[in-house]
Amino acid sequence: MKFPTDRPVKVVMLGAGGTGAYVAPHVYRLLHVLDRPARFIICDGDIVEAKNLIRQNFVPADLGENKARVLAERYSTVLGIETEYVPNFIEKLPDLMELIEPESRKENPYSYRQTKDMVILLGCVDNNKTRQLCHQAFNQCENLIYIDSGNGEYTGQVVCGVRRNGRTVLKSIGGVHPEMLKATDKFPSEVSCAEAAQEDPQSIAANIAAATAVVIMVYNILAHGENLARQTDFSTKTVRMQTVVEKQRRKAA
Repeated sequence: MKFPTDRPVKVVMLGAGGTGAYVAPHVYRLLHVLDRPARFIICDGDIVEAKNLIRQNFVPADLGENKARVLAERYSTVLGIETEYVPNFIEKLPDLMELIEPESRKENPYSYRQTKDMVILLGCVDNNKTRQLCHQAFNQCENLIYIDSGNGEYTGQVVCGVRRNGRTVLKSIGGVHPEMLKATDKFPSEVSCAEAAQEDPQSIAANIAAATAVVIMVYNILAHGENLARQTDFSTKTVRMQTVVEKQRRKAA
């Protein structure tokens, strides 16, 4: 699927933990070298805890700090990009719709012509209730690229959904895995400390694998204006990724 390579870009990432913390530095670097206006907004209400240092992209100096703030300040400062973050969980539809609303900007500093942002929503969350929220927002958008990642200890998947001119061109995670829309889990703010301690196990390898697939899709969209991958399933046990390719519509190793 083709995407414009000259439009301003706004990337909104929900989740700055296991996967998002590894996605962030590469997205910042990619936006830094783009020859067009770009924004990157990271959203997460969680703070860095000692247990996060085992598999997430944080260091002891980050303990007690908001995850979104840590990542935004660390990488935006290094690469000279404006720091933007929301230190809260996004759990209400109006809040999410406001974040992913495309803005009108000048095509370049020397032009008077206005064009709207190409918006990419990155779902790097660990709960289906937030995915359900993103699914609602996706279906209400005129234009949106929604890349969702999810993983357990060894396996996971990344799905790229696309809305164009008010029509779903590629199904989002909710369309590919409708069982996620029926799940009855909770928003992060609704989870107790005891429940959080019993969260599904993940591993640094699976988090990095998921982040790699997300970054590759974003790279192909922004750098090459084309993304053939609709969905990627991976296993860190077999070191293998299987991708559903858009044009061939078949699975390839």
